[in-house]
Amino acid sequence: MKQQTFENLHGERWTTFAQALADLEDPKRMFRKRAASDLEDFVDGYRALCRDLAIAKKRGYSSRLISRLNDLVIRGHNAIYVRRSGFARAALEFGLRDFPRLVRAEWRYVLAATLLFVGPGLGMWAAMSVAPEIVYSVLSPGQLSMMETMYDPAAEHIGRERQSDTDFAMFGYYIWNNISISFRMFATGLTLGLGTVIYLVYNGLVIGTVAAHLTMIGYHETFFPFVLGHGSFELTAIVIAGAAGLMIGVAMIAPGRFTRLESLRRRGRIAIQIILGTTAMLLVTAFIEAFWSSIGALPAIVKYTVGALLWSIVIIYFAWFGRQHGSG
Repeated sequence: MKQQTFENLHGERWTTFAQALADLEDPKRMFRKRAASDLEDFVDGYRALCRDLAIAKKRGYSSRLISRLNDLVIRGHNAIYVRRSGFARAALEFGLRDFPRLVRAEWRYVLAATLLFVGPGLGMWAAMSVAPEIVYSVLSPGQLSMMETMYDPAAEHIGRERQSDTDFAMFGYYIWNNISISFRMFATGLTLGLGTVIYLVYNGLVIGTVAAHLTMIGYHETFFPFVLGHGSFELTAIVIAGAAGLMIGVAMIAPGRFTRLESLRRRGRIAIQIILGTTAMLLVTAFIEAFWSSIGALPAIVKYTVGALLWSIVIIYFAWFGRQHGSG
């Protein structure tokens, strides 16, 4: 193929790529949000440009053309690298600023989720202090036996059903288990919020039942030091995930001046961002739970101290991070 024919065939695509490249290189617009399809088109254009450059070199086209294509390839590579840096920067800004702001802005849903989660647990604990046998209305004898084994003071690793499991194996399990609970609380908001309410109440009942039973049999010295550390991230994330599910449910029940679909789209966008934040929290939870909480040899006072510190961090994070010039 002659060089002129090659340029006529691909020249328009090169011009389009150069225009998109100039937009990405503009400092004022470098980190603005762009549609995923636009970024995919840019990457596809970059790959095609790399092929064009390789063909031009192989066919011995003019140095002018090769220099032009080579310049676009180098700038394209740098632009993609900057976009990756931009993603990291955006993720950092979301974690340090946007996520706590979103949670504060939706405090009514967070409060409702907290009451649905904590209320049944405290109620069950109070009921068991009067009638301990009602524990079997929530947990089977087999489940109770397993819990007693997991929090036996004689156990080498606390909170594990099988002592042979490694820290890394438990890390993977905690990631899957915690995030799956969070996602179910969020996704079941599509059942007009009923599924989210059920999950919040049920998980609150189970946790309250387990805590009350282990306290009554004298295992509180292993149970509370175990849960206090990672509980700051885990329990908070579960409540916030429940709040996101309630947001979805209310958007469907009371769409206001929007259609239900439009209301769901608007509120769903915010709820999804909140779930992304809770996912990050649950990754931290899994790490703490696998590599710190399960250590049985540490004195309880050390566990309590670290647990109090972690709870303080979570409280300060949601209370103060993202506030600028009196903003919420």
